[in-house]
Amino acid sequence: MKIHELREMLKDKRVIEEINKHLWIESQKVGYSIGISRATEEWLRLYASGWLKHNTLKNATKKNEIGFKGKKIANKKKEVNKKEVRGKK
Repeated sequence: MKIHELREMLKDKRVIEEINKHLWIESQKVGYSIGISRATEEWLRLYASGWLKHNTLKNATKKNEIGFKGKKIANKKKEVNKKEVRGKK
């Protein structure tokens, strides 16, 4: 990967979360903190390519749309149920 690609990746909150997980796991293995620099370097070297294949912007957008629509639908159902309850009283 090129340096500008890596910099762009590090702007993604999901990548930072994955690096923090890697930091925690590897630190637990050795019994002391390996440090954020080492964790970042290792994660980018070992996992960045695979992560990108499974977490493209297109996939992230689809997941967000589904979640948003699902939430919107759930809220509509609640509103309908409230109206039904009010009508029965």
